[in-house]
Amino acid sequence: MDLSPVILSSESVNDPTPPRLLLITGRPGSGKTTLVAEVAAAVGGRAGGFYTQEIRAQGRRVGFEVVTLEGRRGRLAHVEARGPYRVGKYGVDLESFEATGVDALERAIREKDLILIDEVGKMELFSERFRRAVEAAVNSGKPVLAAVMLGPDPWVDRLKAHPEARLILLTPENRAQVRAEVRAWLKEWGLLAEAPSSPRPPG
Repeated sequence: MDLSPVILSSESVNDPTPPRLLLITGRPGSGKTTLVAEVAAAVGGRAGGFYTQEIRAQGRRVGFEVVTLEGRRGRLAHVEARGPYRVGKYGVDLESFEATGVDALERAIREKDLILIDEVGKMELFSERFRRAVEAAVNSGKPVLAAVMLGPDPWVDRLKAHPEARLILLTPENRAQVRAEVRAWLKEWGLLAEAPSSPRPPG
């Protein structure tokens, strides 16, 4: 079956208006975070939000941290974290996540032209403040690019079914095509400036 790229949402690809919510889903390791980070680098200061990356120690993964587009870092989950919120062997550090990732998301809604979220997943959804911030982003009228969990979840499923959303399945095989589609989406929203042409040498 051809999965390159897979449009999973009901948002019509024939609609001349670009979707406002571009949701990227896929298995762990499919490249969602890399894609969000590439968009952040391409758009620069007009984008706000956060992405998630691994915390590694002695060659093994021991947790996850959020990195804001301003460069702030905060622990999302760790094998040594204590508390009631857990996903597998990881304890979720809601206080740190909300002070960094959610704060960056809330500021992006107020101040930026593009909102980036990586990701809407099991760990992040323990935070009610995060859920409210995602809802505010959805209702902000601004374009949103978000990585979302692949598996079923009632709250996330409602986000995926939003009438202004397009949901794309990212796989290792279709990364280049999805990347091109995301760049086209950014251009449609006026968020991706064309590279300036090099000046011609005199003579």
